[in-house]
Amino acid sequence: MPCAVSKLSPYARHRLITEQEIIESVLEHHSLESAEKFIQEVLWRTYWKGWLEMRPTVWTRFLQERDYQRDIFVRDSEISNAEMGKTGIEGFDQWSQELCSTGYLHNHVRIWFASIWIFTLRLPWTLGADFFLRNLLDADPASNTLSWRWVAGLQTPGKTYLATKENICRYTNGRYAPEGLAREAIEIREPPLENIICIPRVSEVDAGKPALLLITCEDMHPESFFPDLSTFKAAVIIVDRKLAFGGKSGRFAASAAANSVARLACFIDGPVNLYEHLDAETLIMAARSAGVNVIVTPYAPVGPVATRLARIALHLADEGYALVQPRREWDSLFWPNATKGFFPFKKRIPSILNALSIR
Repeated sequence: MPCAVSKLSPYARHRLITEQEIIESVLEHHSLESAEKFIQEVLWRTYWKGWLEMRPTVWTRFLQERDYQRDIFVRDSEISNAEMGKTGIEGFDQWSQELCSTGYLHNHVRIWFASIWIFTLRLPWTLGADFFLRNLLDADPASNTLSWRWVAGLQTPGKTYLATKENICRYTNGRYAPEGLAREAIEIREPPLENIICIPRVSEVDAGKPALLLITCEDMHPESFFPDLSTFKAAVIIVDRKLAFGGKSGRFAASAAANSVARLACFIDGPVNLYEHLDAETLIMAARSAGVNVIVTPYAPVGPVATRLARIALHLADEGYALVQPRREWDSLFWPNATKGFFPFKKRIPSILNALSIR
């Protein structure tokens, strides 16, 4: 496999380092043309998030289908063999074990793995996507779900990805040459998707109003977002492992959260506390202690944290507290361009980077 990979994905996933920071750093040393491929790889993450943001029912549909398939395959040995790397398929078994032990797979391998899972083993794609979410360090609702949909032929209807012995052998330098892979992709159908929706509007932060800062696992680097963190009266960092999918991603986020406490304490005069459960009661307690009725948190894209925050916001409002979720300019400029495929999206990359004064 190619070794020229950044391994930044878990950090970018939780925005410990942002896509913008990565690209700004690259362009300090390379031209946009020479770094084009790497920049596009970084922006695939942005594209997937924008695409899902305008089609949130795709995430809901995935969860429903996953739960349905879980009930069907609850004691199925084919699923357990695939997850434990006991299928007898060269490469696939090693990748399964590597994922479970390290929490990481190269992007090429993720695509080959998904193809073999779906078309050779003929297992539900939703359970494969769930297996990844439960084991990846960079477990991300948009990137993971939509990548599996792409392999399955759902993301671009009629266009599947079929792994072949020759391709795997070539790009693993002959290390793996699995026999018996599917030679055709069986069509997977789903009901038509609903029309895309507009990117939701967000409220701006009133700099003159005292507020509590809330940091979740979706955006853990407020220093690169808010111009003056000292305006916040206090901060809470909540990494709810139930919302972080598997143990590996949960532990990674929890470790990052502990580091964030020390960092934020340098900027905020009031208390900076770490909690394990994202719920209205915790936020009300923290806001009341800080003497504020406004809670500010970076916008959470479609996924379990966004779902939880939407429910919490209603409870907070009933108690007289406002939850304000500003969005990064990066997302506001890029996401609305994810209406179709990636190729129309990537044509807009230079002009948007220019608008952000990134050259």
